[in-house]
Formats: sequence, C-alpha cells, structure tokens
Amino acid sequence: MIILWTDALVFLLCFMVLACAVYLHGKEHIRRPLQQIGQNKTGMVSLTVLLFFVGIGLLDSIHYQASGKGIQGAEASHEIISLLDIWATPLREHGEKTYSAPFALTLYSKEMMATADGAVSWGYPRLVFGGRHVDDPKQHTADAVQKTITGLAQGLGWSGLIALLFWGGLKLGGKNLPAHGAAQAVSLTVLALFCTAYALCYVSQYYHVLGTDKVGEDVLYQAIKSIRTGLIIGTLTTLIMLPLAIIFGILAGFFRGWIDDLIQYAYTTLNSIPSVLLIAASILMVQVYMANHEEAFTSIVVRADMRLLFLCMILGVTSWTGLCRLLRAETLKLREMEYVQAAYALGVKPATILIRHILPNVMHIVLISVVLDFSSLVLAEAVLSYINIGVDPTTYSWGNMINGARLEMAREPMVWWSLSAAFIFMLALVLAANLLADTVQQAFDPRRING
Repeated sequence: MIILWTDALVFLLCFMVLACAVYLHGKEHIRRPLQQIGQNKTGMVSLTVLLFFVGIGLLDSIHYQASGKGIQGAEASHEIISLLDIWATPLREHGEKTYSAPFALTLYSKEMMATADGAVSWGYPRLVFGGRHVDDPKQHTADAVQKTITGLAQGLGWSGLIALLFWGGLKLGGKNLPAHGAAQAVSLTVLALFCTAYALCYVSQYYHVLGTDKVGEDVLYQAIKSIRTGLIIGTLTTLIMLPLAIIFGILAGFFRGWIDDLIQYAYTTLNSIPSVLLIAASILMVQVYMANHEEAFTSIVVRADMRLLFLCMILGVTSWTGLCRLLRAETLKLREMEYVQAAYALGVKPATILIRHILPNVMHIVLISVVLDFSSLVLAEAVLSYINIGVDPTTYSWGNMINGARLEMAREPMVWWSLSAAFIFMLALVLAANLLADTVQQAFDPRRING
C-alpha cells in the first residue's frame, strides 16, 4: 500500500470529523440544529448525494502499487492505482484509438481503412471494445436500449432486495423507519443512486457510455476519477484556511488596537495581490523545485499529487481573508455583550473568554462559510486548470476535461461529450453542496428561534 500526501490528509480529515462528532454528541446547542437538518428533505437528499461522492473519493484515495504482465506477456511497469481503479478496470483498459461518441460502434472521424480483400476505403472504423458484440450495425440502437433497460432493471431489483433486507432487519430489531418525509426521501435517493450506478457499471461492459476522448480514453472513467480531485480541492483547502481565518479573525475583533491593525494590514495586503498571479508564480516554483529534485519524484502520480497538495496550500493561504473579516465583525459585536462583560468583571482570563464565550458563538458562521466555500473552491479548480495553472495535466479533474474539450467544440463535427460529462458531474456535486449550505444556514442561524 502506498500513502500519498493527499491520501494521508484526507484520512486525517475524516478522523478529525469523527472526533468532532463524538465530542459534540449530546451537546444541546448542536443537537437542535442537527435535528432540524435531519428533518429537512432537501438538506438530507443533498447530504446523501455528497456522501455518495465522498465514498467514491475515499475509494480513489487508497493507493497501492500494482504489477503484472503487460501486453504480449511483457512485464508491466509498477503502476500506482487505487481501489476505484479495480472496479473501473474495464473502463481503464478498454481504450480506443481516438474520439468516439457515446454508445457508438465506430470512431467519430473517417479514416482510410483496408478491407479483407486488400482494397482501401474511406469510412468510419469499428471500435476495438465499444459495441464489439454487435455483429449487425442495424441492431445497434435496439441493443443499446436493451442493455440500458436490463442494467436499470437489475439495479432496481438489487436495490429493492437491499431495501427489503434493511427494513426487515429494522423490524426484527423492533424498530421502524422514521415516518417523517426526510427519511423516505433519503431512502428513495439511495435507491436511485444505487440503481443508476449499477446500470452504468453494467452498460459500461459493452459500450463507452459517455464516449472517448482524443487519445481514446473513456470519458466516464475520467469524470469519475475527477471526483477525488474536486473533493480534495474543496476539503483540504478549507482545512488549511480555517485555522488562519478563525485565529486571526477572533484575535482582531477581541483585542483590537495594534493587533487588529496588524491583522487588517495583513489580509488587506494579501487581497491586493491578484490571486491568479500568486497561484501561477507558486505553481511555477513547485515545478522548478521538482525539476531540480527529480530523484524524489520518480513517479508521475507522486509528482501530480505534490502539485495538487501545493495548489491546496496556495488556495488555502489566499482564501482565508473573507471568513476572517466576517469573524472579526462578529467578535466585535460579541465582546460588547453582557455575558462577556460580566466575565471580564469576574476576572476571567482572555484566553478562557475566547474559548468558552466567543468561539462557540461564531461557529455558525464558520459552518456556513465552510459549506459555501467548498462549492466555490471546486469551481475555482476548474477555472485554474482551464488556464493551465491548476492541477497537473496528468491528474484527472473536471478542469482538465474542460480544458481539453474547449478546442474540440469548434471542430466539425463538434465533440461535445467531454464538456457535457464534466458539467454534469460538477453540477451534481456543487448543487448538492449549495443546497446543503442553505439548510445548514437556516438551522444554525441564531436569529431563527424555531428554525
């Protein structure tokens, strides 16, 4: 097993989330908002979709070095792959020569082909893997529809069986499924996600569901592998940004004076620097460092992982200023409240006041900002990769997919599926995060008494 830097940080973040959940369990001021979120249909469905994406990202974060026989019995290079790659082996290995449309039997462009009798003709060559079981091209549409319906039917059957076993287990344990609509909406969402995922797995054995790109790689495989990159950009950047924003924001608002002036000067100066230029300069510095220390970065995966980690660090250092301003303003208000003034009068130390009175009362702003910033960071990765200062070109990401597809949109016939796949997956993740952010904001807003 091989642990990359981003893998270690991802699992460290999961451990921290579990530790926070255990610590906050039973806290009344946390229980009420969480109960309100649990009874919100939109919030719970969005959370279910996000957890589905997180599960895929975690599977793609468990890496190991694979070895084996390559083509024609040759020894294959020791490639670093993940557990997700094992599931996606057909997608990963069944490449084509170049572009092919979704569910296609032939390449997207005409080529000179040699027939069996030695003649040369101009036409569309058949794909090596996609639709190779179809002997008669006239049966192509009927076969694709049949395979899709079969996959959906089998997925629906398996999901129904799992649901029956789950509900049966609850009955045997003397429990019932919660009657409120949120639990039913989550159940339907889980069944829909499982059914769709099963159908995609089934149909992908016979066709390239979302087509192939310029080098013949399956677009569905690229879109799924890009989930991990989006999650890492959104979560690790937040992990780096939060301590800076919380510490500096609270200190500036609580102590004021020269401390406030110094912190304001720091984030005002940082905001004055164009973030794109700062990120570009930092990425170039990393590339120069890796070029001068090639012995430490012998694998393409390791090099790409280091660049991804450094991009998260740069985004974290440059994106803490907005939350810092919000926390400073909230702390300026809280320090004038009666309970804080009473603590001052009783001789409570400033550090104790910060931890027990100020920090808990600004956490609703932190929670809301974290969920909102996650969406913006996922979109930021796409923009940065589009202008070639984002993740490494060898890293699977929606930004690299969009960057690779932008020139193909102007060709005739137009290659549209790479851009569409990146758009659909990014929309699903960002939309789920934004809907969950709205639910979290309503639940943790202290101005809402009854939620």
